[in-house]
Order: sequence, then structure tokens, then C-alpha cells
Amino acid sequence: MSLVRKRSVSIRGHRTSYSLEQPFYDVLAAIAAARAMPLAALIAEIDETRPREANLSSALRLFVLDWVQRRGRET
Repeated sequence: MSLVRKRSVSIRGHRTSYSLEQPFYDVLAAIAAARAMPLAALIAEIDETRPREANLSSALRLFVLDWVQRRGRET
């Protein structure tokens, strides 16, 4: 089982934190690399589109899950 690790990021000049298990973080970083963008920019993009009642950590996990599921359907 993977432990949750708390991380910090600046989004639009505001420092915030999120908590992710290492596998989620690794996939999120890979998505950012595949899109040739900084990880902070991808997190900001996800933050902009998440429902306000959802916390950032949950939104990041759901984004990763959706990305993995879509890739699975492509193969």
C-alpha cells in the first residue's frame, strides 16, 4: 500500500497543498511530461475545472483515473 504524501504548489500566485499517493503523483507527472507542460500548470488546469465542492486532492485523483481509463479504451 502506498502512503499519502502532502505536497505544495503555487496556483495563480496562491500557495496551496494537496495529498496524493505516490502512484497517483507519478501518473500525474507523466501526463504533464506527455503534454510538455510543467506539473504545476497541469494542476492549475485541473483546479480551474474542478467543482468548488470537490477538494484539489480528489480532483487530481479523479483526473488521473479518467486519463488511465481513457487510455485503456484506446488499446
